[in-house]
Amino acid sequence: MTASARGILVGLIGAGIQASRSPALHQTEAAALGVPYLYRLIDLDRLGVGAEALPELLSAAERLGFDGLNITHPCKQAVTPLLDELSQDATAIGAVNTVLLREGRRIGHNTDWSGFAEGFRRGLPAAAAARVVQLGCGGAGAAVAHAMLTCGTADLVLHDVAPARAEALAGRLCAHFGAGRARVVAELEQAVAAADGVINATPIGMAGYPGLPLPAEWLRPALWVAEVVYFPLETALLRAARAAGCRTLDGGRMAVFQAVEAFRLFSGRTPDPDRMLRHFAAMGPST
Repeated sequence: MTASARGILVGLIGAGIQASRSPALHQTEAAALGVPYLYRLIDLDRLGVGAEALPELLSAAERLGFDGLNITHPCKQAVTPLLDELSQDATAIGAVNTVLLREGRRIGHNTDWSGFAEGFRRGLPAAAAARVVQLGCGGAGAAVAHAMLTCGTADLVLHDVAPARAEALAGRLCAHFGAGRARVVAELEQAVAAADGVINATPIGMAGYPGLPLPAEWLRPALWVAEVVYFPLETALLRAARAAGCRTLDGGRMAVFQAVEAFRLFSGRTPDPDRMLRHFAAMGPST
């Protein structure tokens, strides 16, 4: 009997995830397809633990019969050594956001990169993207960088509060996509001035991390600005960018399209992306 025939049990492991829209996105699409589906939140903050609890949580999920898990901050990179197998994309990115639990094996995938790529294609059609500045090089940032180079960005400038993390990501990207495609610079203002677009893949802009990831005066109408954050959907950066005349892309599209592929992996059924987008929009603005 397939998972979708008997019902599907999945969950999300991460910190501070009570406001996540993933349960509603997955369960509503499953209902539309007639698939019994239960999506649980496994919130590290509520449990009073950190990423060090991942081995125990994965084992518990297996014992309880989970079919799979989504993984979010701060566990996307920490989970990789605990898995039996990684997809090609997850291996290249070095981060996992979707784990399939199949007959005693843990198989890691990354749907963040394809989610961002599809959101970018739909949300910023025909946008120039030869030169892009990306802020943040953690698990989500690694996926977004992979997406942009896959989409044809020739010069990706990386910046992170931990320079070594940015250098490590640039090295992995160049090894996979070719020398010189990604680099780290010390002078961020000049890089933004020369860029077609800026991507914020840091948590700055979330409720717990207020503020802007770069000075608003660096923004100009010819620049597009994209967010990974979707709580809130309209961040301070997006407000400043729109005020400066920039085209913008909120984090909601990435959230939906990564869920589309994760749902397909968990259930073996093909979801309707447009229906999931409509449902996300119907939830109203996040704050």
